[in-house]
Amino acid sequence: MAENERWWFRREFARQPGVDDIYCSSEFPDGDLDLGTPASAEADLATFAAEIELARAATAGRSLDEEFTSRGRGTPMDLRWVYLHMIEEYARHNGHADLLRESIDGVTGD
Repeated sequence: MAENERWWFRREFARQPGVDDIYCSSEFPDGDLDLGTPASAEADLATFAAEIELARAATAGRSLDEEFTSRGRGTPMDLRWVYLHMIEEYARHNGHADLLRESIDGVTGD
């Protein structure tokens, strides 16, 4: 999710220069999923927290209606769309985490 925070808020919306991918590369296109290790978990969590703060700073005082053209999609978008997309991303990944947790402890919700 650190990579998503960085991509949508800082690279796409705010157009901050020099903001590259954190984990992914041409050699490891899924590096955010493939390269994580238990030993890097604490540092990865710190990276995630830092990206959230940087995303907040990049959007502070900006209108939800502010538009930009997505370099990745080539279409006009606004900040509101980015926030909604990120809610979807978090929901999806939290669902994945819940499935993993359930497979470990066997506990399901009501």
